[in-house]
Amino acid sequence: MTMTAGLTRSQDGLDGIAWNILGQTYVPKQHSVNSLSWHATFPKDTFVPPHIHPTQDEFVYVLDGTLDFWLDGKDMQAVAGDLARLPTGIPHGIFNRSGKTTTCLFWVSPTRRLFDLFHALHNVPDPAEVVRLAAQHEVEFLPPPNA
Repeated sequence: MTMTAGLTRSQDGLDGIAWNILGQTYVPKQHSVNSLSWHATFPKDTFVPPHIHPTQDEFVYVLDGTLDFWLDGKDMQAVAGDLARLPTGIPHGIFNRSGKTTTCLFWVSPTRRLFDLFHALHNVPDPAEVVRLAAQHEVEFLPPPNA
């Protein structure tokens, strides 16, 4: 897929898409073979469990609020204006423990199968099914501690 020139307006997603993934809202803003970006809304107490992208670098720019990251075994916190860099193959998890909604801009490079994964995960409520689908789309969720 070749990226088209133009604007994606603040209130819009590509082709009107908005995905509900484990209680978070992901709105794709740009999609090409080289990268995928999306606006994410993390309600309080939502998270992305620890996982690995074996084929992509991932970035998270916090627009508003606070996110806690577990990155390669270390805890860190990002506030508005901070950028989290999550390199290929490095385990990471993302948590909103702030008590408030947090918004951020994510992007990955290259896109690989992530757009298709988000499409498949839309409105899937079962965490086990999320893990199964992720494994088919080059995202490896890690087992819970002491599993």
